[in-house]
Amino acid sequence: MNLKRLFHSILSGYDETAFWIAKERCRTTKNTFLKFFYLRRYNKLSLKFCAYVGYNAIFDELPILPHSLFGIFISDSATIGKSCVIFHHVTIGSNTLKDSKRPGAPTIGNNCYIGAGAKIIGNIKIGDNVRIGANCVVTQDIPSNSTVVLPPPRIMAKENTDNSFIRQKRNN
Repeated sequence: MNLKRLFHSILSGYDETAFWIAKERCRTTKNTFLKFFYLRRYNKLSLKFCAYVGYNAIFDELPILPHSLFGIFISDSATIGKSCVIFHHVTIGSNTLKDSKRPGAPTIGNNCYIGAGAKIIGNIKIGDNVRIGANCVVTQDIPSNSTVVLPPPRIMAKENTDNSFIRQKRNN
């Protein structure tokens, strides 16, 4: 990275850290003027990354994003656990259809691995240590220690899935 780009990134503040800070400040600020300012900044950062992470979405810990924020959509009322790996173009969305069986947003457990292009839709619970393959569409509950693959979508339950490499990578 050359010196000019380094100074530009420092002065503009358009990086992932600024995105997460703006998200948190949108959620916690009570002052109306400041909230407007933070929402505006948050929206600019969302457009820059072509991503949407609802500022009311709950994260136990920031997710691991190997391909950055690009193309990620996370619903406003989603809940995501610790040490989750989320690849690009993942949708974790709410189901708002009134005649649907599962209206609401997903709850994702700890140590989950969500492959590129996966769609997780509706009021479903994804257990701990779950692996969701690329381009899977998940609309039902997934038990802990399972893997979901395509085609057709099928769940492979396992006694114990070790996703400890996720924590090791984050700690290094």
